[in-house]
Amino acid sequence: MIRRLSLALLLLVASGSAALAERVVAGLSRDAISITTNFEGSEILIFGAVRREAPAPEGPPLEVIITVQGPSQPVTVRRKERRFGIWMNTEAIEVDSAPTFYAVASTAPLLIALTQTEDLRHQVSIPRAIRAVGTGVGDLENYTEALIRLRMDEFLYQLNEGAVTLRDDTLFDTSIRLPANLTEGDYRTRIFLTRDGQVIDAFETDIAVRKVGLERWIYNLAHQQPLVYGILSLIIAIAAGWGASAAFRFLRN
Repeated sequence: MIRRLSLALLLLVASGSAALAERVVAGLSRDAISITTNFEGSEILIFGAVRREAPAPEGPPLEVIITVQGPSQPVTVRRKERRFGIWMNTEAIEVDSAPTFYAVASTAPLLIALTQTEDLRHQVSIPRAIRAVGTGVGDLENYTEALIRLRMDEFLYQLNEGAVTLRDDTLFDTSIRLPANLTEGDYRTRIFLTRDGQVIDAFETDIAVRKVGLERWIYNLAHQQPLVYGILSLIIAIAAGWGASAAFRFLRN
């Protein structure tokens, strides 16, 4: 009995050591992005290596999963239906927390690279990154799928399976395209190493996205002094209208 317990403990320690033998060493091409008035998006190169204290274990291949997540905000998703000949909003579900941007890149399809249990634990896939509340499970799933579909059309949600390149089972890299309509904040970047669908190591860092220059001044003015911002917007609109009218009269004469 004692020999069996000792053997089981030895196997447990050995498996734990094998899991810790592979660690992520990663970096980003940029750790800060500035949003200006002419900002048209950016591309982030994420790269790294797998550090090993022992030879790579035999068995299932190593997979790499990379996620980039923007600040989360509550969202109201509405359903439109045709009533009396016109399209109008009807039912709605409140999504408690949804990332303003979310990208997933991996060496293999997520169904192969990650088990459902590990996905639930680490919230890797796009649906798992969204927290929603609703009255019916069926409706909740439909509204969540609609939100994902709409944000995918705007490139705010991205699923890039097979976009991570893994060389010699050691070096990996991928690029994530950030669209122009980014929300200011810290973008959480995570890198997972998996074998047989199980996470064996993870790395996390942040990308700071900030408004600068005129964009920052307008943003602060709108949020800190809304009255001044409103008056200034009205003056600019009146001046633009008067200028267009004067130019039209000049060209007409």
